[in-house]
Amino acid sequence: MGDVQNEPKKEEGEKKVLHTYALVRYCDMVEEMRSEAMDLSANACEKHSTNNESAAKMIKENMDKKFGPSWHAVVGEGYGFEISYEVKHLMYMYFGGNLAICVWKCS
Repeated sequence: MGDVQNEPKKEEGEKKVLHTYALVRYCDMVEEMRSEAMDLSANACEKHSTNNESAAKMIKENMDKKFGPSWHAVVGEGYGFEISYEVKHLMYMYFGGNLAICVWKCS
């Protein structure tokens, strides 16, 4: 029999996976728009790491400039949503583990 004392003890709830990269959960944007939105979202969340409202505002304003109005952005933890949006203009992603970002266009 193997020695059970040498195995590390695992406590329940101890294992938490943190992603340090952007993880896209859903996106129907074209490739150029998707990569721009991902880069912009990551930069905004890094720049405004303590203020989700400022990060969302930065994402929205830059998407408006690059792809025309009316873009919307939500940045935060532990929220749900149901939205109406223009087809091919939605991205939902995670950044830094548990920070969720939803970007969509609705005119």
